[in-house]
Amino acid sequence: MTEQDRMPPTSTLARFDEIEVSIEKLIAGGDGLARHEGLPIFIPRSAPGDRARVRVTERRPGYARAEIVDLISSGPGRREPVCRHFGDCGGCDLQHLEDGLQVELKVAATRETLQRIGRLDLPEPAVLSGRAWGYRTRTQLHGVATAGTREARAVTVGYHARGSQRLVAVEECPVLVEDLERAVRRLPALFGDAAPKRIDLTVGDRGALSCAPVVEGLPHGEVSVEVGEFVYSFDARCFFQGHRDLLPQLVERVVGSESGGLAVDLYAGVGLFALPLARLYERVVAVEGDNVASRFGRLNARRNGSANVEVVHQAVESWIPSLPKEAERLVLDPPRSGLAPRVTGKLLALTPARLTYVSCHPAALARDLRALAASYRVSELTMIDLFPQTGHLEVVAQLVRL
Repeated sequence: MTEQDRMPPTSTLARFDEIEVSIEKLIAGGDGLARHEGLPIFIPRSAPGDRARVRVTERRPGYARAEIVDLISSGPGRREPVCRHFGDCGGCDLQHLEDGLQVELKVAATRETLQRIGRLDLPEPAVLSGRAWGYRTRTQLHGVATAGTREARAVTVGYHARGSQRLVAVEECPVLVEDLERAVRRLPALFGDAAPKRIDLTVGDRGALSCAPVVEGLPHGEVSVEVGEFVYSFDARCFFQGHRDLLPQLVERVVGSESGGLAVDLYAGVGLFALPLARLYERVVAVEGDNVASRFGRLNARRNGSANVEVVHQAVESWIPSLPKEAERLVLDPPRSGLAPRVTGKLLALTPARLTYVSCHPAALARDLRALAASYRVSELTMIDLFPQTGHLEVVAQLVRL
């Protein structure tokens, strides 16, 4: 064996700044995967079948990251991005791929992650998709004022570049619904010579807009969205799913038709799942740690006549020891990091008959499903493309007790 044969792949790669690679597939999150002498290399905004010269930007013991310097040949399904900010703005990952191919590749990447990390026998997923452009009803932007005298200052509003705090000014965002995109264009002129570092915008039915923090010239109160037989009120400070067309299907897939005595909705937000659960269960406990969201949750329960919904304002991790033994059904929609160990432990200790887990992070979901496999099996799986043009995919896993 020669000295070169004994060198780890990262040591070999250290001799190069640029290499030529072929993209094998898309991985969860939207990057393309290539290999150099066995070392995985993750390359954003690449496509399966691409042949490209790439520049190595990060070297790790088990992998590397790179960026495309020259696209030698294109894989099938590659296209010109629709938005002129794509490639600089960090908001979208996949505009360079045809819409239908995006869904196909994201489903394959998500399934691979679930099976590789979870090591589970999973059912064939149902796949749901909707409008790929002009769909998004909420966004978070950032603002900065240029240096100079007060009279000479100008405000820039936009999104951060990928993996950076550098601000990319945007004048358009074709994934936003029209009313929201129009508001984004107005923002720089409304700020004068100063801008908040973070601006949250959301739009409800009939174009009603909410902005946080308060910006003179833009509304900042509540908006409402009708989903099925329910009307949900919230404001720009609250999390609410952003794909207008797919909300009814998401709720239907999560809630289902099972009924019973007590259902518990953890990480309940403003009550998106708790209210329809209340039509099927005698009692629903909705637990939400955010003060504003829990306040809107109570308001929504009252306005929709859901008197059997109890909204608890408490962090799930601190509330979980209070989980009633008689709970028959739990809906879990945790943050991207997934379930805390004490939450998983309590679920395994009490083993309610049914769990529904909603996630946009397949690695965290796979880890949690693997832990829950001691007492549960996945009976149904649905993958919903709530985030077209990005690498994210929403997954709804229905679990039943063994």
